[in-house]
Amino acid sequence: MSANDTAAAPSPAEAPTIAAVLAGGTGARMGADVPKQLLDVGGKPVLRHTLEAFEAAPQIDLIVVVMAEGYADAVRAMAADAGVTKLAGVIAGGATRSDSSRAAVAWAQARLAPGEDCRLLLHDAARMLVSGRIIADVAAALDRHGAVGVAVASTDTVIEVRSEGGETFVAAVPDRASLRRVQTPQGFRLSVIRAAYAAADADPDFRATDDCSVVLRYLPHVPVRVVDGEERNLKVTEPSDLVVAEALLER
Repeated sequence: MSANDTAAAPSPAEAPTIAAVLAGGTGARMGADVPKQLLDVGGKPVLRHTLEAFEAAPQIDLIVVVMAEGYADAVRAMAADAGVTKLAGVIAGGATRSDSSRAAVAWAQARLAPGEDCRLLLHDAARMLVSGRIIADVAAALDRHGAVGVAVASTDTVIEVRSEGGETFVAAVPDRASLRRVQTPQGFRLSVIRAAYAAADADPDFRATDDCSVVLRYLPHVPVRVVDGEERNLKVTEPSDLVVAEALLER
């Protein structure tokens, strides 16, 4: 079987589609006393908006939340209050984004029978306005592909820079038509993302800020399909993002 055949092989119909909501960060840039995913927007915590989006998506069978240490009970109470029935676990996150993804991968693997595969969507909890259309498109793309990303076209010109003598200079101006801004969820066959992280573990220089880049670097034979994101699917990172998210909810 060729590498491309492996990437396109259908996943077992009986295997669940799992959404892993990554909420392991503390949101230090918010300057709040609690993680940013527990801050209120529109009368509900950021994380609750995210959980409700995946609860409403018919493509999703199970939800696992990768949460910062000490907040598991708060997440379970929040999910119960919201009527989230798909929540199957709340697990501890790691020191980095990749560590939290690894935790989700291990949790999903533990739920499967030997040799079984499944679809796994990894989503930043702070992207609380993710739409059902995006979730559906990622899940559908996993019928034919081993890895799927979400991205929106860049409306700004993006520059590559270099530093010299303590100053910053323009090094290159890439063609904007080929550039996209990455969003989540990112979807994977569990076997693919497991193999990618296993290869990454052998690299002492491993660094990654998203999961598709791990597949791209360590499993270059696996194509990473891109589906369209939405400007509304913003990531709540700075205090000003809370204001924007509130305005979008009101609309």
